Amino acid sequence: MPHTIRDLAAALGAEAAGNLDLIIARAAEPQAAGPQDLALATSPAYAEGLAKGQARAALLWPGADWQGLGLEAAIFAPRSRLAMAGLSRMLDAGPEIAQGVHALTDIHPTAVIGEGASIAAFVVIGRGVTIGPRARIASHVSVSEGATIGCDALLMQGVKIGSHVTIGDRFIGQPGCVIGGDGFSFVTPEKSGVEEIRATLGQREEIREQAWTRIHSLGAVTLGDDVEVGANATIDKGTIRDTIIGRGTKIDNLVHLGHNVQVGEDCLICGQVGVAGSTRIGNRVVLAGQCGVSDNIFVGDDVIAGGSTKIFTNVPAGRVILGNPAVKMETQVEINKALRRLPRLAATVAELQKTVSKL
Repeated sequence: MPHTIRDLAAALGAEAAGNLDLIIARAAEPQAAGPQDLALATSPAYAEGLAKGQARAALLWPGADWQGLGLEAAIFAPRSRLAMAGLSRMLDAGPEIAQGVHALTDIHPTAVIGEGASIAAFVVIGRGVTIGPRARIASHVSVSEGATIGCDALLMQGVKIGSHVTIGDRFIGQPGCVIGGDGFSFVTPEKSGVEEIRATLGQREEIREQAWTRIHSLGAVTLGDDVEVGANATIDKGTIRDTIIGRGTKIDNLVHLGHNVQVGEDCLICGQVGVAGSTRIGNRVVLAGQCGVSDNIFVGDDVIAGGSTKIFTNVPAGRVILGNPAVKMETQVEINKALRRLPRLAATVAELQKTVSKL
């Protein structure tokens, strides 16, 4: 729904100037903004784009000369990305899921559906499931037996919730995520080659045939309140106890969390991260894209791992790490500098070898 500049500024807790009754329907980049758009020009670098567009109002940096920029109104954002969070929340209409329960659903008679829930076509809800009030469930979602989902949940198209999974309030599941598949856990009757290599770090007494026996997942998955799971991300059940994701943690697309993993609160786990089984991750940890975390280790609170970092050992709280294998970020930066010098160093050594051979 459209909003006035006054409404937007009040909701953002921001200062505004000019025609506060101006109606805004959308947000847009400055050069593409039309008369009913709020141009997002949050730094002087975007000012030139305003002249190319037709915006009458903009989200600007503090102290900007909005009248000099030819605007009728402006909202001033000291912290632009925080303002973007509030603005996008107000302007996002969300998925189109009709109120009520669609006729083309399969809901077990023992399932409990909370008041005000909206469930689209081709949704399957199993025996003993509990869905909280005001949940919104898009098409082709399945929720298996015994699962519990809190209030105000949003499950997008194709989400799969496994049996006995417990999910807190305000959960967001992006299309195709799978929560509660079995863990990847297998064993051989005799000591496997993998076990031998882990013990010896490379030496094998004998290479022999081996067959894998499946270890079933008897645990489930527990997610705290305000967790978001990205498209096609997967979280496996625990073997005996639950895999646990703490309150407020946000998980990006194509992330995989293995069986028995424990993730703390308010973590940010970016795209294509993989965390192997039985690893514990503390609170407020950030794992940038394509990080890999080995099994049975601990990553402390407030750790930040740069993109493609590979973590094989415990990481103390508060450390900033980078590289493969992970080291302190400043150490990895020095390693990268040294790598760039290697060709020149090799040439210097070759010249020195020639000189020494002549002597």
